[in-house]
Amino acid sequence: MIDLKGRIALVTGASRGIGYFTALALGKAGAHVVACARTIGGLEELDDAIRQAGGSGATLVPFDLSDMAAIDRLGAAINERWGQLDILIANAGILGTISPIGHVEAKVFEQVMTVNVTATWRLIRSVEPVLLKSDQGRALILSSGAAHKCRPFWGPYSASKAAVEALARTWAGETQRLPLRILSVDPGGTRTAMRAQAMPGEDPQTVPHPSEIAAALLPLCGPEQMETGKLFQVRENRIVDYRMPE
Repeated sequence: MIDLKGRIALVTGASRGIGYFTALALGKAGAHVVACARTIGGLEELDDAIRQAGGSGATLVPFDLSDMAAIDRLGAAINERWGQLDILIANAGILGTISPIGHVEAKVFEQVMTVNVTATWRLIRSVEPVLLKSDQGRALILSSGAAHKCRPFWGPYSASKAAVEALARTWAGETQRLPLRILSVDPGGTRTAMRAQAMPGEDPQTVPHPSEIAAALLPLCGPEQMETGKLFQVRENRIVDYRMPE
């Protein structure tokens, strides 16, 4: 197992799904986890699980990602307490509605963009200074195959994930000469509450459990992972380059 002892890892959406199990995996590997989510109960369960696995537990930060001022305070708080951040897992996101673009309510579209895109940008801005203090900073920005497939009726979510990947690629280009390494991540279909919302008729046993996604992401958080500005496809277990339209 990868050894992350002494490392500080920030995970958003850490109370359930991919975020929960990735935070748990990081904690088991020795990292101290700063766990962010809206649901305090889920965060407390995560803290208990990390401690039961022999980890140091987690620092729990319950807040809503639409609270931009809270995101702004986060980087400063990490700097004050630990002086640096080694790992960022920007996982939190919402689906919105599956419907024709012309039928999407303005408030729904705006909420998806706020949580998935604006909050991700704000998070990057907030924690970049502490990530750059690490000798091996690693950032994983959770995306989706929806960013490229652009299926009918998935407009808001697809647009938000395409924007998130654009942010990650731009950030990677700006920091490519520094120790920080940044990847977008396409986890593929996963047994989560969001997946159940999007695919209500699907048998959840036919898609991977979020713990399987976490196991694939863990090696990307260590010093051996040196790629940046690319996309990690979990299902294929490979890092791929972006290409211009053909």
